[in-house]
Amino acid sequence: MTGGLSLCYVISRALRSSRATIKDAGYALIERPSDSPTFHSLGWDCYNRGSSAHLALLNFWPCSINVEASSNRMSLLGFGEKQKTDSISATAPEEFAARVAHLDPLQLPRHIAIIMDGNGRWARKQGWPRIEGHRRGVQSVRIIVEEAVRLGIGQLTLYCFSSENWKRPKTEFEFLMSLLRHFLVQERKLIVDQNIRFSTIGEVDQLGPAVVSEVEKTRSMTAQNTGMKLCLALNYGSRQEIVNAVRSIATRVQAGELAPNDIHEESITSSLQTAGMVDPDLLIRTAGEMRISNYLLWQISYAEIYVTQRFWPEFRVPDFHQALLEYASRERRFGGLKDRPTDPPASAEPSVNTSSSENISS
Repeated sequence: MTGGLSLCYVISRALRSSRATIKDAGYALIERPSDSPTFHSLGWDCYNRGSSAHLALLNFWPCSINVEASSNRMSLLGFGEKQKTDSISATAPEEFAARVAHLDPLQLPRHIAIIMDGNGRWARKQGWPRIEGHRRGVQSVRIIVEEAVRLGIGQLTLYCFSSENWKRPKTEFEFLMSLLRHFLVQERKLIVDQNIRFSTIGEVDQLGPAVVSEVEKTRSMTAQNTGMKLCLALNYGSRQEIVNAVRSIATRVQAGELAPNDIHEESITSSLQTAGMVDPDLLIRTAGEMRISNYLLWQISYAEIYVTQRFWPEFRVPDFHQALLEYASRERRFGGLKDRPTDPPASAEPSVNTSSSENISS
């Protein structure tokens, strides 16, 4: 093999029981070889294909590992260039790019929320394990974040991990958490360099100290940034968010700080974890599902909804541009008449929480 991004390593280590190690550990962390600056701590998850055991690489090179129990050797063969994984180009077709470039900035959404769906289904279509779909999905995140920054989008909120996702197998959950930590570490410099302000919504503290630590590092390092806001919804469920907001309001009423007749939409909006954020103008859902999935139920009241058949791991800039062009073509009346342009209702405008309850869960 040739090329700086091509890999060919043979890692040898004694394994008392290769089968037991793979089955019991679910995934192992292999430290960066000392002679390879391109290797970071790698996350792996095992799956079976034929008679060989394979481990899926958490980094961005397609690789396979063969564990030979008879010789107690583990061989890692990596190949290909970074991000060269799909036939779908990361460069927008000229027709989409040109049309988006000619849009008035006011025709672009201020805040885009995305339900990143279809990782597992995409992987199964390729004959790969579900975790490979999650790994490839990270590439889509990077590509779309960079394009949103380039276009001047004000905020991007990504549904990364639902509070209902705890129902998934333990090994898949552990891989997702490793993937999240890896993303935060690997992309931190890019986030800082692009002036992105990072935040989260959801019960992040339930995801473990390792995840919380990386989330807080990224949040702290970008707190003074003034560019696009990137919000990750982690362990998030909108119904629970609304319940928590109602409890907060009830506590204020009980304490005599707020009269029941003084409770309005703004009272709820300012008590949500998204307080201080503009409501989403556009909600994108991949993989063709016609559901909201307990995501930003209060906040998307006036959002335009765009559903694409693309699975998230194959969602690229042309698909993103197509969603923006569809959004720009729609007439948003907010309950008004076509010949009488109506300003967005107060609930669709930015709401600032003066009680400092903007959520960065930790």
